[in-house]
Amino acid sequence: MNPMRALAILLIVAGTLALIYGGFNYTRDTHAIDLGPLQVQVQEQSYQHIPIWAGVASLIGGIVLLGAARKAR
Repeated sequence: MNPMRALAILLIVAGTLALIYGGFNYTRDTHAIDLGPLQVQVQEQSYQHIPIWAGVASLIGGIVLLGAARKAR
């Protein structure tokens, strides 16, 4: 499998997942207090929204790239 075809498949999968889920959650650890041996950590949960246009652009870009990879073959 050539790299262009692999990138096209990756873009198609990423675009499809972006359209299906619309975003993702992640947890970030932050230091709230750091006083010598005493440390207090806080875990913040955040949601990262992926715009619909980004998912569509990734999907279309992957399809176009896949077509170009087949044509170059």
